[in-house]
Amino acid sequence: MDTAVQKAADRLLEVYRTGEPIDPLTPEHPDATLELAYRIQQRQVEQWVLAGDIVKGHKVGLASRAIQRQMGVDQPDFGHLTQSMFHLEHHPIPEGTFLQPRIEPEVAFVLGRPLTGPGVTVAEAARAVDFVLPALEIVDSRIRDWKIGIFDTIADNASSGGVILGSRPVALDSLDLRLAGCNLHIDGELVATGAGGAVLGSPLNALVWLANTVGPLGVTLEPGHIVLPGSMTAAHAVSPGDSVVATINGLGSVTAVLGKDEK
Repeated sequence: MDTAVQKAADRLLEVYRTGEPIDPLTPEHPDATLELAYRIQQRQVEQWVLAGDIVKGHKVGLASRAIQRQMGVDQPDFGHLTQSMFHLEHHPIPEGTFLQPRIEPEVAFVLGRPLTGPGVTVAEAARAVDFVLPALEIVDSRIRDWKIGIFDTIADNASSGGVILGSRPVALDSLDLRLAGCNLHIDGELVATGAGGAVLGSPLNALVWLANTVGPLGVTLEPGHIVLPGSMTAAHAVSPGDSVVATINGLGSVTAVLGKDEK
């Protein structure tokens, strides 16, 4: 089993080096549990940390019905956010950073206290949040043509790619995340609308789910870490040169710029 974990992790890690996506992992592991997929994910995280990267938080993926329908799954998953995934808003992200990028508007929780599950309640999760920020997550897949199932996306670090955070902190108790509406624009065109309630009823529920899911694995959500609870809309494909703006009621806006090399 450990050999299978290392082999799959090595295949995914190689994609980061070559830029060549691979075929889905699911056919090679038809009867495997999701626990094996998370072990493949964790093995990659260990390699990144050994190479000098730093875990800066976690993401909840597949949290909204829109995303679940889009990806053909019926449950959330989680992945790791590392220091190298974070990009400044308005600053062009170099072309070639991503393979098959799609973008999602989210609320980012910045933790001020540790959260350790199981047994975390909504009240405890809310108390642990220092402030929230508008965010854009760039999801990406090392699996060719996004032909993924739940096993593939978990093994592939929940299809994580990049994170762009807004710069205006807002106290959690100053807004109702369930009712916070969102508009997503790409190059000035409105491509999607959504609301916080699309994320497991409230983004805060996704934070609770995450804490109670990773807790039994020996993971504590740490102060200062970022948690992305899930997208408020379906994901939209983006290309080099695109400028993406998410505007969330009560939180303001965040802008991502995908750089395009001059030929």
